[in-house]
Amino acid sequence: MRLSCADEMLLLNGCPGVIGLAAVFSGEQPDVDQVRARVAERWTGLERMNCVLDRPSGGGGPTRRGLFRRRRVRWAVPGPFDPAVHVTVARSKLDDLWAQSLDRPLTGALPPWRLFVVPDAAHGGGFALALVAQHVLLDGRSLATLMRALTDSPVAARESARSAPLTRTGLRAAGRELRAMAAVGQALPMRSPQETCPSVAVSELPAHLVRSARRQPADGRGATLNELLVGAVAGALRAQYGPVRGWRQRDESAYTAVPCDLRTRANPRELGNTLTVVRVPLPVDVDGPVARLRACQDALATVPERAAVHAGVLFPAVEAVRRTGPWVTGLLANRGRRSCFAATATTAMKWPGGPSTFEGRRLVRTVGLPPLQHPGTVSFALAQAGDAFTLTAVCNVRPDDARRLADAVVTEFETWARMATPSA
Repeated sequence: MRLSCADEMLLLNGCPGVIGLAAVFSGEQPDVDQVRARVAERWTGLERMNCVLDRPSGGGGPTRRGLFRRRRVRWAVPGPFDPAVHVTVARSKLDDLWAQSLDRPLTGALPPWRLFVVPDAAHGGGFALALVAQHVLLDGRSLATLMRALTDSPVAARESARSAPLTRTGLRAAGRELRAMAAVGQALPMRSPQETCPSVAVSELPAHLVRSARRQPADGRGATLNELLVGAVAGALRAQYGPVRGWRQRDESAYTAVPCDLRTRANPRELGNTLTVVRVPLPVDVDGPVARLRACQDALATVPERAAVHAGVLFPAVEAVRRTGPWVTGLLANRGRRSCFAATATTAMKWPGGPSTFEGRRLVRTVGLPPLQHPGTVSFALAQAGDAFTLTAVCNVRPDDARRLADAVVTEFETWARMATPSA
């Protein structure tokens, strides 16, 4: 099976490409054989979970040149996965599992995913089920779909996909989007790429804090979770690094990459990488937390239309060229490999469906693991399960920057929550 354009770009982007989602449950840890039985029952029949990368012959991981000089990487299904191999008990707490996983790709002849039973999950629960996978295999929506499928009543989940496919748009809109995606940006300040260090931090956000922040701007419609996350990230970068114009004495903006799910109600549970990424400028130089939030709302309002351009024009064009010129994916991936493409990535994740249980144990919260990107970048994931909100920051800048940035994001939420009226 051919890799999709999104799969191939994730394979070639030069990053470890590990993502994860943990569901934290109350109560005692179930026996690992119980979990394996549930995984075998619910996941074995899913073709994507049995896929392995059929790499070119002649060595280990393919280089971008070698990939296209010989034969292209494809998906193969040698047989069903073995639950005894893929489902194991973690030897550490959830936060430590995330730290150990973010820069360790899942390679070899097995399907590139693992499910861990985490005995000491913390974060208000007794244990966690943590799914870790290569991004080339699954996107964030796929992780949520799979974890929801393991619960006691998976069919109860309500789908939140679009009601209709994205419509095709014109060449003029495609030209504008290409210019927006190609604009010069800035990475986070750092001395040199060799001095960067991966780090991860998990923070819990109280529900009352998020509810209060959502009322901002006070004279507007209120803010979505995605708008709050992007606005808080802009404020956190300003607090930690100062205005962008002072980072390298240049006028270019800093951008965030916003993933956009392209599934519709016709394929809400489709596994794989059915998504695109839209590049949005971060208003780091705007004074005032509410003013930054307004700027984020304005910028994010254009994202659905821009994602439609990707789905309706750009992706079909790339797919057409790939059939005769597979080098095009390498060119696109090379653009994304530059840290100035997006200083941050921001993902808001909502648990699909209502309250959930596993073997009668209640779901307490979910915790995401966004991918580690290039030096000078940081990824944020804000996960919501009911009234529980959990922020994860994965950083590739200075040591412990993930904790400092996560704390700064929480501080921005606290600032909004304290405000009764908007400020300039």
